[in-house]
Amino acid sequence: MRRMKRVLIIGASGGIGGALAEACAEWKVARLSRRDDGFDVSDAANVDQHLDALAGPFDEIIVATGILGTPEKSLGAITAVEMQRLFAVNTIGPALILRHVPRLLAPQGKVAVLSARVGSIGDNQIGGWHSYRASKAALNQIVHGAAIELARSHKGSVCVALHPGTVQTPFTARYAGRHKTVPAKDAAKNLLQVINDLTPDQTGGFYDYAGNPVAW
Repeated sequence: MRRMKRVLIIGASGGIGGALAEACAEWKVARLSRRDDGFDVSDAANVDQHLDALAGPFDEIIVATGILGTPEKSLGAITAVEMQRLFAVNTIGPALILRHVPRLLAPQGKVAVLSARVGSIGDNQIGGWHSYRASKAALNQIVHGAAIELARSHKGSVCVALHPGTVQTPFTARYAGRHKTVPAKDAAKNLLQVINDLTPDQTGGFYDYAGNPVAW
């Protein structure tokens, strides 16, 4: 009898995280979130406590944590407090989670960390959103480094950063502007298809919701 796929979704109460959890209902899904479990990605001890309590292996680990904050329109709007807050959640938090991945991931498992196209340095043509962009750019570097390490210990594994598109939520509605938005349910379906299609030679990359590479 074939073993049921095991999936770990971290950030499962958010708009895209919740939709991903629902879309994986046919599999065995473990969920972690601040709302339902008190999981605080900005607290290292809290992260360790929750992830140490989990037993792998998981075939897929999806990190769907993150905050947008208050996007700056100019350099003068940057504050240390806001930048530190975004880095704590968007960059350091996922890094703390990734520390546990070698133990939790199946030998040929897949790790997907949700990033954002605005974290792309090569794609940045309009500036602004400095703290958010920088936190996601740093996240991409961490994911890339994690993929290199996992390729040694988990041959055949995949670890990538994914851009889900601009997902429709009450929060993003304030900033979407001319950008096309997508319902969370559709975004989740797109991401799961991309994850399913990823192959080991793509590990360490940055891809969008259609599976296309995104510039670093």
